[in-house]
Amino acid sequence: MPHSAVLFDIGGPIDLEFAWEAAVDSAIAAACGMEGIRVDQAMIEAASEAAVAAFAPDAYMHMVERLCGGDPVSMQRVQQRVRAMVGKLDVFQLRPDIDGLLRRLRERRLKLGIVANQPKVVRERLARAGIAEFFDYYGLSGATGLRKPDPAAFLAAASAVGVAPSACIMVGDRIDNDIAPAKALGMAAILFRSGRHRRQRPRCSSEEPYAVVTDVVELERVIADLLAQ
Repeated sequence: MPHSAVLFDIGGPIDLEFAWEAAVDSAIAAACGMEGIRVDQAMIEAASEAAVAAFAPDAYMHMVERLCGGDPVSMQRVQQRVRAMVGKLDVFQLRPDIDGLLRRLRERRLKLGIVANQPKVVRERLARAGIAEFFDYYGLSGATGLRKPDPAAFLAAASAVGVAPSACIMVGDRIDNDIAPAKALGMAAILFRSGRHRRQRPRCSSEEPYAVVTDVVELERVIADLLAQ
């Protein structure tokens, strides 16, 4: 079946998330310090790598657990402090050239949708960045209640844009949340290697993406190849 829709995760492909990840790392370190747990940058990086290697559903919670030595009381207090520090932080960073790609995809009459574990407020940030108009569907977990890797999140997106799952291309930065579930539904899955999960690697053939890209130029080339099939 020809591809007629492209679905995007937000963090990674659209939002660089560099400032967000740095802010969360700093908040975790500060919150641990308030708990009397000394944390330096090397420890934060090691905790981040461990979370990614473990395919932790919530990388930040996994990091806090490791840094707190698994103590539930400390973990709860650190998590509460981190939420207070970054819960309303707005550091959206539009990936360079992604707006141009979205415009060109719409010019090719493709349906565009979002499938992301993000709060409802992200829609306002996309509007502020001048790209909200390109999307036919906003599958933000804060609005739909559907969180990846639940297949229902992807099926809802395909249904909303009026195409079969096999006609969709999914672009995301996580193998566990984006690539594996999309591929299981018959979607062509493109891994955009970026940010905290850039070192995540497939554990089996079912998690292998159709292609791996690291910038918008590569992404556009791969999408063009898929559309030509």
